[in-house]
Amino acid sequence: MTVLTPENFAASSAQSETSPKSKGASLTTSDAALIISAFAGRGAATVDEVVDLTKRLLDLEPSPVQGNVIAAVVETAMGSAQDTPAVDPALSVDPDKVTCLCCGKKFTMLKRHLMAEHGMTEAEYRTRFGLSPDHPLVAPNYSKRKADYARRIGLGKHERDLAATEEFRRSQ
Repeated sequence: MTVLTPENFAASSAQSETSPKSKGASLTTSDAALIISAFAGRGAATVDEVVDLTKRLLDLEPSPVQGNVIAAVVETAMGSAQDTPAVDPALSVDPDKVTCLCCGKKFTMLKRHLMAEHGMTEAEYRTRFGLSPDHPLVAPNYSKRKADYARRIGLGKHERDLAATEEFRRSQ
């Protein structure tokens, strides 16, 4: 079995163009889509290889396969490879760690990792994997510990509120 690569595709397409059987045959959009999707479905296919193959297919037959085929292929190839989470989203949140759905690494907080390693915001991450807006990106125990500490040192309280509370207590 021969593995299809952009290099051997060009060689095989050059041979098939000279064969008498292919004379008059045209590459339809559905044929191109089948070839491209089969190639993109391989685990080792990169987005650049898929785009290169698409361009070569478009060069073979200019008329029936034109359009936004390249954009559709890139979107499909990137989407299919990236939308598969590394971990089940339901199992991605532990009490002490949150697992990144892109790479499977565990963190206390995901925000910095998402931007540094994957170049995406929290909203993009949630959209990409279909997560709810309230899906935690910070480990629950860590979040609780930080909130408790903030309350203990008095964050979130204004002096005017404290003064009003003291005045109310004195009047009672």
